[in-house]
Amino acid sequence: MKPLLAFLFSCAWFAFYDVSPVHAQAGPEKSGHDLALWSGGGHALNGITSHTGVWNAGMRYGWVLTDPHGPGFLRGRFEYAVDVVPIFWVFRPEGTAYGVAVDPFALKWNFDSYRRTVPYFELGGGALFTNNQVPLGTSRVNFTSSGALGMHVLGKKLNWSAEVRYMHISNAGISSANPGINTLQLRLGVGMFTHRPQ
Repeated sequence: MKPLLAFLFSCAWFAFYDVSPVHAQAGPEKSGHDLALWSGGGHALNGITSHTGVWNAGMRYGWVLTDPHGPGFLRGRFEYAVDVVPIFWVFRPEGTAYGVAVDPFALKWNFDSYRRTVPYFELGGGALFTNNQVPLGTSRVNFTSSGALGMHVLGKKLNWSAEVRYMHISNAGISSANPGINTLQLRLGVGMFTHRPQ
């Protein structure tokens, strides 16, 4: 719990110390990159796994691939990103499972914004490897799929993000038992958008 609190405090400090309404960094731009550290956690929503909680922390590298497209309030930029998740803990009544995950694809739409805030939505997925079976009696290898709705707040050099993420964890039939875990998580991050040289 202490590492999570320290991370959240760091995010808050960077966000409020570094944010300036006059000199905020530019948001995502075509050929730029999205670099971030993040952490999130939440709780399972379904049936036999409803007593399960998760906490994870990772890093992101993203590529902003397009200029703004789309009509009206849907106008935005498409981004492709990869997440490496060295900490993925699953808290269960029978004990904590420790794991790592790799999300080789995150498809992100950054809405066009002329303010310090950049809303976005995202779909993604990957693989989760744990030291024991998740849920118990199933598999140590699982797959994750997720959807998120969030927002970047731009500062002078850094931005911070906050999002609500729905994540499904399932072994996709690797074992005969496959109850799956549906979680709702809050994820906070700190990062920066880099831009192509002018």
